[in-house]
Amino acid sequence: MVDWSLAASTGARLVRGGPSVPSDEAELTVRELRELTVEAESHVRRLTGLGERLPLRPGTVVDRPGWIRSAAAGLEELTGRALPGEERGLFGPLLAGGAGVQTGVVLAFLGARVLGQYDPFGGPDKSGQLVLVAPNVLTAQQALNVDGHDFRMWVCLHECTHRLQFTAVDWLRDYFADEVSRLVGGLADNDGLGSMLTRLPDTLREARRGGGDGSTGFAELVSGPEQREVFDQLLALSTLLEGHADYVMDAVGPAVVPSVATIRKRFTARRKGGGLFDRLLRSLLGVDAKIRQYARGAAFTREVVETVGMSGFNAVWTSPNTLPTRAEIGDPQAWVRRVHGR
Repeated sequence: MVDWSLAASTGARLVRGGPSVPSDEAELTVRELRELTVEAESHVRRLTGLGERLPLRPGTVVDRPGWIRSAAAGLEELTGRALPGEERGLFGPLLAGGAGVQTGVVLAFLGARVLGQYDPFGGPDKSGQLVLVAPNVLTAQQALNVDGHDFRMWVCLHECTHRLQFTAVDWLRDYFADEVSRLVGGLADNDGLGSMLTRLPDTLREARRGGGDGSTGFAELVSGPEQREVFDQLLALSTLLEGHADYVMDAVGPAVVPSVATIRKRFTARRKGGGLFDRLLRSLLGVDAKIRQYARGAAFTREVVETVGMSGFNAVWTSPNTLPTRAEIGDPQAWVRRVHGR
């Protein structure tokens, strides 16, 4: 479906260069990001109670092209699981090349903005990799005019939470891959992908007018009750993971990040900013919907923790059956009643 090598090379070629800063400042940013991932994850473990006996490892610090290559490799691994042994046919290489160029353009846009990520399918052995994008972290910190050390720790707290979600919850990685396979495999049957692409322009316009969790329009792309069910499950999982990480990075508190309140206030305002073209692209790529996911997922996490405590919240990680549904994300007490019987 996608020539991932071409996507990576296209994105790396198109992405804008990083900020021009003194070499000592750049070196400090890289060194601290690598070191702080270890300290950050120890704070996350104490707060969440997850991953107590797992080894503490530093993250991988990259530039923008490095993130693009890493992201493309992880996506190739995930989609390869979803569509193994795919038959390309006569025009397959041409179509995959076109999709690769388009995907590269998207990766170039995101590559100038992503601060970091944990890719459960990335790394040399495809077993997972935490990646932090040094020039983007530095650019954001300068734009927000906040303390550099505090901001780097704050970013590491978020990304280390994601790493811990997938490494401490031993079934989550395979569950996520299986659900993606079910969704993509269902779309590939009966020309589902073709009909989805036909409806895409109208759906994007509708999504830009919509509200809620930003997914209403995109759900219309998915035909059939089974695919809708998988879509809802993946959306709920993504909202939980992002919101949980957002909650944790703030809940660790000012003892670890003294200026956390200022950083959160300015960062939230910056998420809503940007020029018209930037906002349009973010909407088309679903970035604005992603931002709404942070808020909804954090609100779910916060209310559940306030109701049943962190240990009670951690019941979400027991099995796929204890994950919140899409409806329960918006009604945390419904999840508490179902899982805890109160």
